[in-house]
Order: sequence, then structure tokens, then C-alpha cells
Amino acid sequence: MGGFTLSIIDWLHDPAKAVAVAALFGLLIGSFVNLVIDRLPVMMQGQWDAEAAAPHELPDPGPERFDLIAPPSHCPHCQSRIAVRDLIPVLSWLALRGRCRHCSEPIGRRTPLVELGLALLYGLSAWQFGASLSTLAAMTLLAILLAAAVIDLETRLLPDVLTLPLLWLGLLFNLGQLFSRIESAVWGAVAGYLSLWLVNQIYRLLKGRDGMGQGDFKLLAALGAWFGWPAIPVILMVASSAGAIFGILTSLRDRERLAQPIAFGPWLALAALPVLFDLLPAVSP
Repeated sequence: MGGFTLSIIDWLHDPAKAVAVAALFGLLIGSFVNLVIDRLPVMMQGQWDAEAAAPHELPDPGPERFDLIAPPSHCPHCQSRIAVRDLIPVLSWLALRGRCRHCSEPIGRRTPLVELGLALLYGLSAWQFGASLSTLAAMTLLAILLAAAVIDLETRLLPDVLTLPLLWLGLLFNLGQLFSRIESAVWGAVAGYLSLWLVNQIYRLLKGRDGMGQGDFKLLAALGAWFGWPAIPVILMVASSAGAIFGILTSLRDRERLAQPIAFGPWLALAALPVLFDLLPAVSP
């Protein structure tokens, strides 16, 4: 068994093979990330409804269990169970031409885009870090970041169940200094949270309302825990610039959207990528 394991590790030391395996793994995990994106907001709403119910009222348990395990994957339109052959990442979507086999309702393009996007990012991770613990850590970070970013984009929510574990994972991985010294990681978490908290406090004093959600504070704190405090200004600069450019371009097409809030989580997640892949050498741990 030990020899078999070593042979696999030796095989994965070939960069091309490692990238191919990582990309395939990204497709599979991307399918699960889509499940999280679809179900987690619904699960959160159910929890809020239960907490908001009067003490003497029993919350409606619903027709069946609903979480990341049950019920099995099904079409949201006709409720038909999705067969295994229709759950193959990307290929099933292409074979079905982006429509449900049973009711022909469209399946959003987000489904293959998330799978392909995570496959690309996992391949880049394997190319950057090779067959190492750093690759597994990067894959964990990327999967959670992608789920959080898309959920924020679609619902304006950044779930604590994603951001808080991400923070602790960053600190745990950096006990071994994978991406930053542990001292820098701790101060990065503090600086990440306080920087956006202070910005929001100033905005509240000026406007009388919050300018961003607490989920943004926690996500930036998590990124600080992964990359250390020197990365915080860079991530903020890249995220703010990208978000501002997106907002301007969007308003040129639809001026009514200029007054609508912009989800900041996706831009924070995007800004973490050049830091993770060492595209900004000025950032040091």
C-alpha cells in the first residue's frame, strides 16, 4: 500500500499530469459548489423563518428534509430527479443543450461556468504549488471563495458558515507557514475585519445607513488570515478598483442600476487570486 501511494505521488510530480488531475478534480468539486450555491441560501432562509416564529408556534418542517445531502438533485422547475448520467460536470449540460431532460426548462449557464472556473483554478494551483499541501490548501480556499462569491452575487448574502471556517482554516494552514507567518496571519485577520468595519462606520455617520454587510468584514478578515496583513491593502485596492469599473460599465448600460448596491464579496474573492498565485510580488508574508 505504501509503495502504491508513493508511486501515485511520484506520478503527480509530473506537472502536466498534476494539472490534468487537479482540473478533473475541480470539475467534480465545482458540481458540489453549485449544489452549495443553490441550497445554502434556502437553508438559511428556513433557519431564519424558524427563529422568527412565535415561541408558541411550531415552524413548518416542510414536505421533506432539505440540506446539502437530501433531497437528491432534482430540477427546480418540474421537481424530477436528475439521473446520474445528467450529473456529469459540463458534459451533461452540453449534451442536454442546457435544458432539463424532462421539462425542457433552461439550466442556467452558471452551472457549467462554475465547474469550468474551478477546474481552471485547480489546474493553476497544481501548476503553481505542485503535489503539495499548499495545493490542497489552495483548492479548499478556492472552492469556498467561489461558493461565497456567487452566493453574494445572486443573493447579497455572505454566509457565516463559509466565511468563518475560511478564517480559521487560514490560521490553521499558516501554523505551517504555507502562505504567511502565523503572526502576520493573525494581524491580517484583525486588519481585514477592522478596515472595512471602520469604512462602514464612517459611511453610517455620513449617510445614516450601512454601506456594506458584515459578511464583507468577515471575508476580508479570512483573506487576511490566509495571506497576512501586507495583503490587505492590495486586496482592497484591487477589489475596489474592479468593483468601481464594473459599476461604471453597468451604469452606462442601465442608469437605474447606478443607485443599486453592488455585492463586494465577488470582488474581494477576485482580488485574492493574484495574491494566491504570486502575481503581485510586492505582497510579502
